[in-house]
Amino acid sequence: MSARPSRGSVFPARLPPDRPAAAKVAAPASARVLRPQRLLHEAAADQARQHVPAGVGLDSDQVRQRMVRRLQSQGVDHPAVLDAMGRVPRHRFVDSALVTQAYEDTSLPIGLGQTISKPIVVGRMLQLLAARPGAPLDRPLGQVLEIGTGCGYQAALLALLARRVVSIERLKPLHERARAHLDATGARDVRLVWGDGRLGHAPLAPYDTIVAAAGGEELPQAWMDQLAPGGRLVAPLHSAAHGGQVLVVVERDGTGWRRSLHGGVHFVPLAQGVA
Repeated sequence: MSARPSRGSVFPARLPPDRPAAAKVAAPASARVLRPQRLLHEAAADQARQHVPAGVGLDSDQVRQRMVRRLQSQGVDHPAVLDAMGRVPRHRFVDSALVTQAYEDTSLPIGLGQTISKPIVVGRMLQLLAARPGAPLDRPLGQVLEIGTGCGYQAALLALLARRVVSIERLKPLHERARAHLDATGARDVRLVWGDGRLGHAPLAPYDTIVAAAGGEELPQAWMDQLAPGGRLVAPLHSAAHGGQVLVVVERDGTGWRRSLHGGVHFVPLAQGVA
């Protein structure tokens, strides 16, 4: 799957009139009333205005490159990660009312009590996954399991860094919204699963990479079991010693799993089941 940002500003499509103006004037009143297709045209125009932000210049490469330069100044320097974050149009994955904040270093609500993470948090997590010995520069993540699809933004980034992405979301409306976002941005090689992320996705295991966008007290054993030898997992985990969540990196080798901690974060709690 490869997400390609469009060039130039995007404007809502101009819908053709139902009839020439002269015909409308000449038509009797009864003909003007019985026109349900007019309502359909108006609904299509409203939908276009809602989902395709107009006049804010967010489809410009320069906008994303400013975000990339900010990430570099904060320590994200993996070339493939920076390239992916410069190519995926983040504003396409947020609510139309929030598009002007899409490239700021802030988390944004995506509905149902969930958020899209700050760009710096996403960048750091992807770098922790990609910067490992022996990983190819073009597709360093191999086969990926993502826990918590959310709006689909990180899945779109992962698709540029991985051979294949399997992404699980427990909330059906977000699962469906992510599919619409990924389809609209041309993302490929992403398999979306509506299910309980705590269980992973055993049918396609093992995974070279596992990344979670929700955290709990412990890492589910299913994730550990589905991580391939030589694989790497990054997830938020509650740490009593740190008084909150931290990023934990788990690496699996021939003898077991090794853990390391990499700074404080704040993610939504890891929930069980589907809804």
